[in-house]
Amino acid sequence: MPSLVLAHTRYLMIEQIRVPIGIVASAFFPAVAMLAFVVPFAGRDATAATTATGALMLFGAMSSALTGLGVAVSQDRELPWNPYLRTLPAGPLPRFAGRILATLATMLISVIPVLVMGALFTEATITPARLLLGIGALVLGVVPFMLMGLFVGFTLVAKAAMAVSQLLFFPMAILGGLLLPPSVMPEFVQALSVYVPTRGAAELIWWAIAGVGPNAMSLVMLAVWTVGMAVAAAWAYRRDEGRRFS
Repeated sequence: MPSLVLAHTRYLMIEQIRVPIGIVASAFFPAVAMLAFVVPFAGRDATAATTATGALMLFGAMSSALTGLGVAVSQDRELPWNPYLRTLPAGPLPRFAGRILATLATMLISVIPVLVMGALFTEATITPARLLLGIGALVLGVVPFMLMGLFVGFTLVAKAAMAVSQLLFFPMAILGGLLLPPSVMPEFVQALSVYVPTRGAAELIWWAIAGVGPNAMSLVMLAVWTVGMAVAAAWAYRRDEGRRFS
C-alpha cells in the first residue's frame, strides 16, 4: 500500500509541475502582498514582520489547501479514469492519500517566496527550532481547509468548485487577520474574527514562530471547524460514492 500511495503522489506532483499555474498563483499573491505592505510598513519591526510573514505563509498554504484541492478533486470526478481507479482492489485510499500528500507538497512550495522575502527584506527573526515548529503549526492549521476543499470537490462540478472556493477563501482570509492585523480591524470584525478557522490557524502559527500568546477561543473554534469539516467531507465522499456505484 505505501508504494501505491507514493506512486500516486509522484504522478500527481508531475501533473502539478507540468501545469504549474496553481503553484504559481498560490505563491504569487502572498509574495506581492509581502512586498507591497509588510516590507515597507512593518519590515523594521521584528515582531510585526515575523507575525505578518507567518500570516501570509498561511494565506498561500490556505489557497493550495482549499482552492487547489477542491478544484482538483472536482476535476478528478469528471474524468472516466477516476471511477475506474475507485473500482480497483486497492480501493480509493492510494489515490486519496496521494492527492493529500501532493497538496501538502504544493502548499510547502507555495510558502517559500514569502519566507525568503521575510528573511531578506525585513527584520523578522526566527530560530531553527521555531521555524520547524512553525511549519508543523502551518500543516496542522490548514487541515480544516483541506477538509473544506474535499467537501467542495466532492459536492460540486469543477467550475462551481472554483467559484465557491474563492468565495470561501477571501472572506475567511480577511476576517482571520491574514491581510490586516486583527487589532486594526473594526470592533465587530474583531469579535467575529475569533470564530473563523483562519484566525485560529494564524494564532497557532504566531505562537509557534513568535511566542505570541494565542486566543483560547480561536483555538477552540479551529478544533470545532476541523471536526465539523471532517464530518462534512466524509459525508460528501459517501454521497458521491453512493451516486456513482449504487
